[in-house]
Amino acid sequence: MYRYGRGIRFLSFTSRIGKTNWDPTVSLELNHSTLILLEKCSSRNHFKQILGQMMRTNLIGQTFPMSRLLFFSSTSHPENLDMAILLFTYFTPNPNLYIYNTMISALSFSPAQASFVYNSMLRSCIWPDKHTLLQLLKANRYVSEAKMIHCHATVMGLGSYGYLQNSLIKMYMENGQVHLAHKMLLFNPSPDAASFNIMIVGFAKKGYSLEAIKLFHEMVGSGFEPDDFTMSGLLVCCGQLANVKLGKSVHAWMEKRKHIGSSNLILGNALLDMYVKCKESELAWRTFGTLLLKDVVSWNTMISGFAKVGKLESAHALFDHMPSRDLVSWNSLLAGYAQNGDYMMVREVFSKMISENVMPDNITLINLVSAVAEVGVLDEGRWIHGVVVKMGMKMDAFLGSALVDMYCKCGSIERAFMIFREVSEKDVAVWTTMITGLAFHGYGRKALELFSNMQEEVIPNKVTFVAVLTACSHCGLVDEGLKLFSSVKENYGITPSIEHYGCVVDLLARSGRLAEAKDVIVKMPMPPSRSIWGTILSACRDYGSVEMAEIVSRELLQLEPEKEGGYVLLSNIYAATKKWSHSDKIREIMECRGVKKTAGCSSVVVDGVINDFVAADKQHPRWLDIQSILVSLNCEMKLGADFAIKFLLLLLEGR
Repeated sequence: MYRYGRGIRFLSFTSRIGKTNWDPTVSLELNHSTLILLEKCSSRNHFKQILGQMMRTNLIGQTFPMSRLLFFSSTSHPENLDMAILLFTYFTPNPNLYIYNTMISALSFSPAQASFVYNSMLRSCIWPDKHTLLQLLKANRYVSEAKMIHCHATVMGLGSYGYLQNSLIKMYMENGQVHLAHKMLLFNPSPDAASFNIMIVGFAKKGYSLEAIKLFHEMVGSGFEPDDFTMSGLLVCCGQLANVKLGKSVHAWMEKRKHIGSSNLILGNALLDMYVKCKESELAWRTFGTLLLKDVVSWNTMISGFAKVGKLESAHALFDHMPSRDLVSWNSLLAGYAQNGDYMMVREVFSKMISENVMPDNITLINLVSAVAEVGVLDEGRWIHGVVVKMGMKMDAFLGSALVDMYCKCGSIERAFMIFREVSEKDVAVWTTMITGLAFHGYGRKALELFSNMQEEVIPNKVTFVAVLTACSHCGLVDEGLKLFSSVKENYGITPSIEHYGCVVDLLARSGRLAEAKDVIVKMPMPPSRSIWGTILSACRDYGSVEMAEIVSRELLQLEPEKEGGYVLLSNIYAATKKWSHSDKIREIMECRGVKKTAGCSSVVVDGVINDFVAADKQHPRWLDIQSILVSLNCEMKLGADFAIKFLLLLLEGR
């Protein structure tokens, strides 16, 4: 038998029976063979045999043996948790704090079960300790539960326990309760370095970069030495702010203290990511070369960084030299070519990816769809859609939105709407993309109807209102557009931006209400952009309003005197109203100021390759073929025109 209590001798069985997994922290004498066997148990069947033996020897109902049984079945060998629950529920009449803590820890995956055990413990008048509350906090994932645990800690006098405080700060921060987390730090009489690090990293992840930097200064001022966690949080902030000067200072701090991050892979990758986000690819490359440790994340960061700044040859060279690749590596390269509009390389990389048996994911296909949308080739878009269907990809909001956008840009609004209806969980981006497509295809009423349906499921954002106002503008729905604009702030709490004002100006200008459009510009709370003045100037050309065009062009040329658009529009307006001298004068001013008109460019996509044609471009490799076809077409057009005239004359003579 065993004896359990204060002042009783403790015997260790490490030397007598070999190493065991049990080293009790209380004073006791143990000489029961069954308990010794339990500590050496390694299988479920063996455990059942020991359990049966303990029942026969009447150990099952006693607190200490039961604590060992529960610890073994719930913590040491959690695959036996079902047995631990049965033992706790039916065979533990007097559980102590240790047993309750063991069960709460084992049930931390289930907030409801962990809370039930905790409430049972309180009803038994057994008060929690810091370990109880930590395990309970681990089990619960909602702010409301965290607040209750926080209250219990305060009432029980455990609120000053540092590890518990830091865990609460982290819990609040991860659940978006930034102000509560910050308040806990402010009112903590003795914060430690971990407290500051949790807040700095949390601020960085939530996008509160300036607050994180300010807290860093407070941390240093309080006498705490920054460590790798501090530096990683600061580097994230520098990347978010795209502040390379601050990023360099953090890097210099790290170099000065060689013990910080000397061989830290995570910190090295954070440095690379910071330089990449600041678009400092050369600095990123130099840093990459000095890293003692590199993993696939390091390589992927560099590939993505080179691709984003258009250095696709460098990105591809890095990709080819990678010691090992993952799906992110392929997606980073694909995204670079897609953003650059090089659809042929996107197809080539994708084909190579498939040939190497790398299974694409939704991000891969979104990159493919985006590349097709840029070139606007419907057949290629349908092929990519077929790949999506064949692979059984889930039509989530991101992929659905990309496909809707692609079909809209390829001119197939019907297929776009079909995809839109297939997306089961539509977010605001999916709705907005479909409304935008309808707007640019001239389906203004349908766009307004869809906007009305949207509000039953999701809340529209700023981009949505730009899309709806564009629909009103393109379809001449002036009253509807003005009514919607006036309700943006009042009904939806959105402050109109310059894009919204630009849509209203376009709406009025297209309908010929030029004076009202100019009044909107004058009353805008922000200075007008070049595109807004250009909108009115284009409308002046359409409606022949020379006087308004002269006023607007002065404003436009003050903003961007080096751009040719304003000069050309005004010159064309004068020419349209037969004011040739004024038109020539504008052209002379352009020459004096060194402003040149950009040559017009057309493009044709053949087999996924974009062929650009610039006016009078004799450097084109197929210039002679182009000229020959143009001459042939010109002759056929003249023949057709002559035939039409003769046919018309015959009809007139027949009368």
